[in-house]
Amino acid sequence: MNRVSAIASLTLLTFLFVGLVIVNNQLLGRFRVDLTENQVYSLSEGSKAVLSDLDEPVTLYFFFSDTTSKGMTSLRNYADRVESLLKEFAQSANGKVVLKVIDPEPFSEAEDQASKFGLTAASIGAVGESVYFGLAGTNAFDDQFSISFFDPLKEQFLEYDIAKLIYQLSDPEPVKVSLITDLPVSGGQNPMTGEYTGPMVFYEQLSQLFYTEVIAGSATTLPEQTDVVILAHAKDLSPSLSYAVDQFAMNNGRIIAFVDPHYESDPMAMMGAIEPNRSSTALLQKWGVRVSNNIILDPKIGLDIRSQSGGVVKHPGILGLGAGNLDREDVTTANLEVINGASVGAISLSNETELSLQPIIKTSTNATEVDALLYLEQASPEALQRLTGNASNTYIVAGKITGKANSAYSLAPEETEHKHIANTNGMKLVVVADSDLLADRYWVQQSNFFGQPVYTPFANNGDFITNLVENMAGSNALISIRSRGSFVRPFTTVNDLELKAEKRFREQEELLQQQLLQTEERLAQLQGQQDQSGSLVMTSEQQDTIDEFVQQRVEIRKKLREVRYELERDIDALGNFLKFTNTAAAPVVLVCLLYLAASALRRRAGKQWTAGRQ
Repeated sequence: MNRVSAIASLTLLTFLFVGLVIVNNQLLGRFRVDLTENQVYSLSEGSKAVLSDLDEPVTLYFFFSDTTSKGMTSLRNYADRVESLLKEFAQSANGKVVLKVIDPEPFSEAEDQASKFGLTAASIGAVGESVYFGLAGTNAFDDQFSISFFDPLKEQFLEYDIAKLIYQLSDPEPVKVSLITDLPVSGGQNPMTGEYTGPMVFYEQLSQLFYTEVIAGSATTLPEQTDVVILAHAKDLSPSLSYAVDQFAMNNGRIIAFVDPHYESDPMAMMGAIEPNRSSTALLQKWGVRVSNNIILDPKIGLDIRSQSGGVVKHPGILGLGAGNLDREDVTTANLEVINGASVGAISLSNETELSLQPIIKTSTNATEVDALLYLEQASPEALQRLTGNASNTYIVAGKITGKANSAYSLAPEETEHKHIANTNGMKLVVVADSDLLADRYWVQQSNFFGQPVYTPFANNGDFITNLVENMAGSNALISIRSRGSFVRPFTTVNDLELKAEKRFREQEELLQQQLLQTEERLAQLQGQQDQSGSLVMTSEQQDTIDEFVQQRVEIRKKLREVRYELERDIDALGNFLKFTNTAAAPVVLVCLLYLAASALRRRAGKQWTAGRQ
């Protein structure tokens, strides 16, 4: 009887399991719970917005060489991740996205189709087998876009790349960007070395995403159908072009201005400028926007550079603006980690303006401003650090400016045919008080890969520039997806400890340098007392002085080592505490909770048994 009951129970459990699987696949397949910290297995609101804007269905062809990738575990795992995300896109599109998964086996029609779409066949493995791992898409107008190969190193951009492809297939109007600058953004000859330099990376990125046209400052008009104007360290605009930009703004046009109190990345300025290399801010001032001519120093977020003595020192004028300095609520900076800049300025509004300013990048609370000429006169980061003192100010480095503004011109020039617009209620302006962040050396590292230059970003400057253009052009959906899934977090507590210790270290170092200078002067005096035989004539008093200094130098160096030891000791203590919390304290707490729960269950069961006996 018991055996029959066991068989019946197993049979019932088997049917129940199969039934639940069928119900889950047929009815509950679209309902999922993503428990990952950054929700990397779910679509962001930006992706859903891209899908909701689809007017016509699009077809996605996911090519992965499942047959020839046997044994490539890591690649196959990433392919499963990509396929899962593509299915999520198709499921969320309500029939507007059709997904086809294809295995392009060698010498098959599927392989010819992948090649026709322009996908890359990577030779992977010991025998050099061709592996396809890309995505192609078509729309109702026979437009085609593709991702030639999914690079596992760019996994954090996976959702953005797929959403961008779908966005391109939705056939939006192309965004036209007019880049007003005299910088060599498209490449040219370096005046210092005579060598040819390639295009600036930020310009290449803009050209890939938007129709970008470079306009020299001497031009007279803006191109027709311009959507966004970028002023990149514009210095000498012709009167006609200046008026055209003003009227573009008065007509509710979108403008991004990169202005600088001193543009350090100019090859000539890097040779040692005698005066600041400032951008023109005449239009901004007349609209009611102030851009300081002073340079902001911030020792807390200064980047480490190599000093002349060979050591590493923080440069308070070259800043790494991290997550704590960026507006985490704004779509242009919400997902960025760090933006690097140099000799940045500060922006504000004039008292009489009706504009409003939304800060998107700020300094820390330890910043101060110095005159640009004084900044140029300081030859070392140590000298600039002494200028910071006990700074406790915060400055706005970049901001979005909206509202009502008056034209910078009272009348139109005589040769102008268009009607003069005197003011606007819908100013759309972004001002960034730094142009050096456009330069490659502050955010990308160049390497050579089989004769081709490869650029690896170590900061989000390029993402920030692209985000601004997309945002000003109205494409907020893609911006919210960019760099989603980045897990880099700054150790703010450790940074504070390092900053405090560095201040103490710098004070002791200055004292040591002062003592060394005095000793060199004394030794120079003693050298003048040498006799003709070359022997050094010293009195006992002089010898005592030198011995005393040597002892002082030993003591000061000992104090320097103690400061460094204290820094490392504080950081090590913090690390040991976190390790104990994660490896010991958490399991102990969990065991205690389980023990209490088990005790409570035993007491409850005991009471029930006692009650039953009674």
